[in-house]
Amino acid sequence: MALPEGYGYVPSSLITIGWVLVWQSIMVGRYRKRAGVEFPQLYAEQAEVKDSAAALRFNCMQRAHQNTLETAPVVFVSTVMAGLKYPALAAAICVAYSFARIAYTIGYKSGQPKRRVFGSIVSFFSVLGLLSTATYVAYQLLPSC
Repeated sequence: MALPEGYGYVPSSLITIGWVLVWQSIMVGRYRKRAGVEFPQLYAEQAEVKDSAAALRFNCMQRAHQNTLETAPVVFVSTVMAGLKYPALAAAICVAYSFARIAYTIGYKSGQPKRRVFGSIVSFFSVLGLLSTATYVAYQLLPSC
């Protein structure tokens, strides 16, 4: 099986997720320092959050990063699979996912979790689009019965 014309867009789009994750990691470190949350503690305790806006913002930033880590494997696999037949579409949706994760993170790290909703919705539909397209491609690749 040969890769389709335009498949180069697929790895290029996947790299955008790596850059989003690096940016989120840097931001988690900054917010951790501001909140005074020591390693290996994953989140600020609820009492700290009640007393400190910095602790709340750290928890929100940490959650945004972890949520991206939770969805990234599905996006990676689905983008690679969907790209086997529809490379431009797969790459475009993957890039949309990356931009949505940036919007999600900016909204969430504000300390007002409701601000993450726009990025969350676009992320959800990006994942759904990639997963649906990848499922269709997997079906197309099955041998005829």
